[in-house]
Amino acid sequence: MTNSFSEFSKAKMFLVIGSNTTEAHPVAATFIKNAVMNGAKLIVVDPRKHKLTDFADLHVPIKVGSDIAFMNGLMNVLINEDLYDKKFVNSCTIDFDLLKAKVMEYPPEKAAEICGISADMIRDTARCLASVKPVMLCYTLGITEHTCGRNNVVSTANLQMLLGNMGMECGGVNPLRGQNNVQGACDMGALPNVFPGYQQVTSPEARAKFEKAWGVENLPDKNGLMIPQMMEKLVDGSVRGFYIFGENLANTEPDIKKVEHELASAEFLVCQDIFMTETTRFAHVVFPAAAWSETDGTFTNSERRVSRVRGVSHAPGNAKPDWWIFKQIAKRMGHNWESDSAREIWDNEISVLAPQLKGIKYSRIEADGLQWPCPDENHEGTCFLHKDGQFTCGLGIFMPVDWTPPAEVPDEEYPLVLSTGRRLTHYHTRTQTGRCEGLNDILGEETADISYADAKDLKIAHGEMIKLSSRRGEVIVRAKITREVPKGLVWMAFHFRENCANWLTNPAFDPFTLTAEYKACAVRIDKI
Repeated sequence: MTNSFSEFSKAKMFLVIGSNTTEAHPVAATFIKNAVMNGAKLIVVDPRKHKLTDFADLHVPIKVGSDIAFMNGLMNVLINEDLYDKKFVNSCTIDFDLLKAKVMEYPPEKAAEICGISADMIRDTARCLASVKPVMLCYTLGITEHTCGRNNVVSTANLQMLLGNMGMECGGVNPLRGQNNVQGACDMGALPNVFPGYQQVTSPEARAKFEKAWGVENLPDKNGLMIPQMMEKLVDGSVRGFYIFGENLANTEPDIKKVEHELASAEFLVCQDIFMTETTRFAHVVFPAAAWSETDGTFTNSERRVSRVRGVSHAPGNAKPDWWIFKQIAKRMGHNWESDSAREIWDNEISVLAPQLKGIKYSRIEADGLQWPCPDENHEGTCFLHKDGQFTCGLGIFMPVDWTPPAEVPDEEYPLVLSTGRRLTHYHTRTQTGRCEGLNDILGEETADISYADAKDLKIAHGEMIKLSSRRGEVIVRAKITREVPKGLVWMAFHFRENCANWLTNPAFDPFTLTAEYKACAVRIDKI
């Protein structure tokens, strides 16, 4: 997030796009709802009429995968009606002319045809956004989990720069992180193209820095493989060993049949987790890891806040902290890592090597933590980024993008669109929540959420078991008829193994990020 959760209570308007916030991010949703109750305006852009729309001044029900066309349409109106922030654009950005040329190709009528809404709704939304300053934009996986996910994110930044909502309190572009400490994992370099602190592996200076710190030579000068590439290369043997740490890939990746074949092809597979999962079935070695409440460390949340984590119980059996397991493996490979606690790792390594974390030490995060960038130990942390329009690279760069359809669209054989996400009661593959009887009592099975119109056309009754099929597989699942879902859309989660949505989802990926298109594939419903 460029901004902070503390700003939500002071915000004047929210634009929430591609986010079922109340179920996927309930704490953040509470902040938004409280702000609305205190007078903030809310625009929700989402194909479904989920519960956050009950608080919205305007719900814009665009079609799945039409976000870029919608945002280009908004920017067309903002420019043509002279509603954009000229001062910010002229002083803090470059390449406005390129953006203008592109969005002129998306008049409201054209964008509306792609999005499945009226041209007037696009105009009304643009005018509403321009009427309040600043506006906080929030998005989640409904933006990123597309074959155009990177371009979707770029569009949100284009829109906020055009409106002049960057570099100020209660504005910005705010992705709500979907998993605990996923921000911290990225900060630590758990990505194939960066060292800790987002220092590029292709940079000779960065490689020299980490070679010296780690006591090694010849660190790779090319970006590593992403998850889909690694898994595909298990099959042809070009990747022989695979180490899975805290992930249940056998349920979370698209097209489970394909995923299981890839995992079964691994010559040597290691899993490190707190429970046995669908993925550990394929492992040659399983390391029992301590849970978050059984060890010390740090979490970094969506707003870049680094907070202390303190163990409150002892890990059972032979379970050990993750860092300890990694250290023991390194020792057997001939490396003697000096740090011998989570605190030493942070204070002596992380905060030394990552510039934006330099000022964060354990002694400074005993209470509420600190937000990076925090460049020195006298710095109080950074609540919002790009203050006064000062971007990392100097000026904000407009990057015009074209709308592209999903990789798989409905046809005669598979006439419906499946979109997937999370439900409030359970989390991901239920590795943890599935062991809680109370949560299973609340939600004990998956459903396929369909519209009243489709249920009528297909003669499907509420609660009836149906067969939902895609080109990759099929599941037997209970139908849930709901007004949340528009005609032509089926919505499911991936919490339950037997009828997990990922038996059906399409292993098509964004060409830049290799994020899978979980939000769109073609399916059909058959009565049983």
